[in-house]
Amino acid sequence: MNEFLATTPFDLYELFLFRLVVQQRSFTRAAQLAGRTQSAITRQIQGMESSLGLELLERTTRSVRVTPAGEFLFHESARLIGDVEASFQRLREQFAGARKEVRVGVSRSIGLAYLPGFFHANLRHLPQVSCRVSYQKSAEILTALEANELDLGVLSPPKRLPQTLRVTHRFDDAFTLVAPAELAATFQALPKSPVARAAWLAKQPWLLIDDTTNTGQKLHAWMKRQGLKVEPAMRLDGFDLIINLVALGLGVSVVPIRALALYGRKRNLQRLPMRERFVRELVVVVRRHRKTPDHVAQFVANVLF
Repeated sequence: MNEFLATTPFDLYELFLFRLVVQQRSFTRAAQLAGRTQSAITRQIQGMESSLGLELLERTTRSVRVTPAGEFLFHESARLIGDVEASFQRLREQFAGARKEVRVGVSRSIGLAYLPGFFHANLRHLPQVSCRVSYQKSAEILTALEANELDLGVLSPPKRLPQTLRVTHRFDDAFTLVAPAELAATFQALPKSPVARAAWLAKQPWLLIDDTTNTGQKLHAWMKRQGLKVEPAMRLDGFDLIINLVALGLGVSVVPIRALALYGRKRNLQRLPMRERFVRELVVVVRRHRKTPDHVAQFVANVLF
């Protein structure tokens, strides 16, 4: 290992530039973001490949394709780069007087009505700590946590978390059936028979959270258990958009009750009774293998679940 490191196949900055090219799939865009010339970045990547004796990228006139070796280096280096950047940030916070920061990833399937509970108390109790928030897919949040690009994530968890991550808090999130007023009136006029209501619901246009998301997979499985085998008219990745489209009369949906807090004045949006309520679990996730900084732990403790 020491002999390999002594040959210095590349330094951290060159590794950063390589990752930037992979992320952008373009030497030109990577050069613009890095403030370097395209030829300079090309020479540095070629130097890495020469030192390693491996081809990392395949260049064409229109795009950049990552080789299997390049994919391996890209994924394996994510945590290294994230750890180095986080270490320098902590160093500046502890000894250079830099303002402390918490990096939070919030899943797109979590509505905007939740955010005051996540951040309001912290703005009051920890005014000296800034917060950088990103709205991402759950899979992207987990990847960013593993790479130390985020301090914590709030999401609906997959069946199995990566071993490098752990859950600090869990809370239930109940859902309700919603429809525009006109459709709600016809539903209420039906006999209170589960069969009649299920038949009516099966005929409606459904707006559903994308079934590629963790919440979507669980919701679609629950609907099948309820006998609601529907083909969605629209698949979306956020409940705020779904709620607005339902209020515009485009269909029915099952949405988080808490997400409706922002839409109390929408008269065209009505809740309908459900025989059984769908409930998902939301969690706060952090990295497992290193001590959580005090200001991050305090931030989590202040969240109103």
